[in-house]
Amino acid sequence: MVKKIKGFLEKSYLFIILAILYAPIILLVIYSFSNSSNFNFDQGFNFDAYVAIFKSEKSPELWSAIGNTFLIASVASVVATLMGTFASIGIFNLGRRSRKIVENVNQFPIINSEIVMAVSLMVFFVTFAFPEGYLRLIIAHIAFCTPYVVLSVLPKLESMDPNVYEAALDLGANPFTALVKVMIPIISPGIFSGFVMAFIMSMDDFIITQINKGAATGINTLSTYIYSDARVQGLEPFWYAIFSIILVIVLAAVLSVNLVKISKQKKKAKEANA
Repeated sequence: MVKKIKGFLEKSYLFIILAILYAPIILLVIYSFSNSSNFNFDQGFNFDAYVAIFKSEKSPELWSAIGNTFLIASVASVVATLMGTFASIGIFNLGRRSRKIVENVNQFPIINSEIVMAVSLMVFFVTFAFPEGYLRLIIAHIAFCTPYVVLSVLPKLESMDPNVYEAALDLGANPFTALVKVMIPIISPGIFSGFVMAFIMSMDDFIITQINKGAATGINTLSTYIYSDARVQGLEPFWYAIFSIILVIVLAAVLSVNLVKISKQKKKAKEANA
């Protein structure tokens, strides 16, 4: 009896947590088909909010913001992934004490308040006279995303068998060849995870972008455009449609990655049993 009650409470607790996390997201998707900002279906179930993404008077500004978001996120995440990967390899090969210090320094931008980093970057750009616009934003996003890549790659390096790299050198490979053909393929899952994390963090950022984009440039990302638009008229119905599309894209990407991993694991299991 006690076990049944305990099991019921555990399941109830899990259900409540999942409901708190996912009920708002489900409601957002449902109301994206109402074409209303008042959370009702007075106009019935329709796709007008999705059509408004392309035909609204705000569509040019919206698509410009979406383009800027993907441009900045793409460039910043690629550069941050490269920098973070090679930085992780360097950190991994440091002495124990030096490595501990560098790891703590790398974690500081993550645990620090984002507003502090945003203002610090602004002071840096103004001090060294960086031109306002895309250059500032890309550099700021690279600085913001790189520590996350390092945190993603380092665990893969720690789990790697160090003898594999040494064996490649013993068999005649030079350090660069051993790095490209041996080490990087082994840590590639961590590199990919770091890239995805950097891309999402860059797309999601608001504070750093808002403070460093420059008022006169007219550059907006999706987050800053949402802020400027909602501040004047509140969230219009097409925003719910955009949020739903982003949710579906992210969900599809996550499912695809997991399905590929499961497929590879099954393939390895079959090869091992053969």
